[in-house]
Amino acid sequence: MTTATSLQGTFNFRDTGGMPLAAGGTTTPGVFYRSDALSSLTQTGLEELAASDIGVIVDFRTPSERQMAPDRLPVSRPFRVAELPLLEGAVSGLVQQGLQSAAGGGDPAEQAKALDAVLAQIPSLGELYVGMLEHGATSFAELARLVANATTAPPTAVLVHCTAGKDRTGVGSALLLDAVGVERSAIVADYTSSGEHLAGEWAERMYGMVAQYGLPLTDEIKDLVAATPASAIERALEWVDARGGSAAYLQSGGLTGAELAALKGRLTGA
Repeated sequence: MTTATSLQGTFNFRDTGGMPLAAGGTTTPGVFYRSDALSSLTQTGLEELAASDIGVIVDFRTPSERQMAPDRLPVSRPFRVAELPLLEGAVSGLVQQGLQSAAGGGDPAEQAKALDAVLAQIPSLGELYVGMLEHGATSFAELARLVANATTAPPTAVLVHCTAGKDRTGVGSALLLDAVGVERSAIVADYTSSGEHLAGEWAERMYGMVAQYGLPLTDEIKDLVAATPASAIERALEWVDARGGSAAYLQSGGLTGAELAALKGRLTGA
C-alpha cells in the first residue's frame, strides 16, 4: 500500500498530511484524505485507489446525491464505507423543493413567484456552514472517530468526501485539523484551495445543471456551487470558537476524550 497522491477522475483530492502544527511539526501523511465525489474515477483512478493506503471512505452526501452519482470503487479489495448524510451541506431541502416547483411547468406567473422564492432562500456560504454545524455534530464526531480508530489492520487511511469536496468535507476537515492543533492559517488556506481545484471543467458542469432548472447564475449561486472564500470557513470556525473550540464541539457530538487523544495521535504522531 502506498500514500495516495492523486485519484484520476477527481478534481479536489488531496492528503491533509504535511500541514503545520501550532506546537511545531506537521500532520502525518497517509492518514486523512479529502476529495470530491468518486463517481467519475477513471480506470487509472480505480487502480490508484486500490493501490493506496485508503481503507475507509466517509460519504457526506445525501441518499439522492448518491443515487444520482454512485461512487466508483475498485472490486479488487474491500473498502469500509460510512454514509453520514448532511443535508445542510447540499442545496437545502427547501431550495430543492423550490427548484422542482419552479421547473414544474404551469402558470408563468406562478413559476416566476416560485423562482423568486428559491432565490430568496439561497444562503451565504457562511450561513450554510453555521447551519451545518448546528445540526451536524454527531456526523462530524463520527468522522473523527473513524479516523481515530482505523488502526487495526492496513489499509487504515480515511478518505472523506461529499459532492464538491468543499463544503461538508471542508467544514469536517477543518474541525478535525483544528482540534489537533493545525495552524489556523493553514486550515483556511487548505479550504480556499478547493475553489482553485474546482474552477473550470467541474464548475462549468455544475453551473449547467443549475441552469437546467431555470435558475439565473447569480454570484450567490456561483459561490454556493464552487467558491471557497476564506470568510466562509473563518465564520464557521468563529462559531465553533465561541462554543469552546473544535475539540469541544466534536465531543458535544459524542467523541470521547480517549478518541480525541487517538485522533491527535493519528494526525500528529503525538
